[in-house]
Amino acid sequence: MELKLKLKFNKDGLIPAIVQDYETGEVLMLAYMNQQAFDETVRSRRGVFYSRSRGKLWIKGESSGHIQVVKEILIDCDADTVLLKVEQKGGACHTGFYSCFYRQYDFNKKVLKEVGKKVFEPEDVYKK
Repeated sequence: MELKLKLKFNKDGLIPAIVQDYETGEVLMLAYMNQQAFDETVRSRRGVFYSRSRGKLWIKGESSGHIQVVKEILIDCDADTVLLKVEQKGGACHTGFYSCFYRQYDFNKKVLKEVGKKVFEPEDVYKK
């Protein structure tokens, strides 16, 4: 696969991966991939990432069931960022929201307000 040879991973062997809803264009999350996660995403057409906190591969939805079906993979002009367009099954955020970007900064009040859609209660999903 010639494309993976052109990706520019950082000094830790990682590349940022932006995940976007295929239908609406809503940005769902930002995660990181190493070469293995990228290859597995291409092979399985599911969102697979590298968990920096756990130091291992992480298949989105492996514990929650909230999987990402990858519809498109785009690479930016510098080949140092991946964009996944996905069909999100359930919520993308571990807090229960559809998107991790569920808080919006209010310039007038100088506060964050919740604007996203909550689609599940985290304690229900992660107790399984």
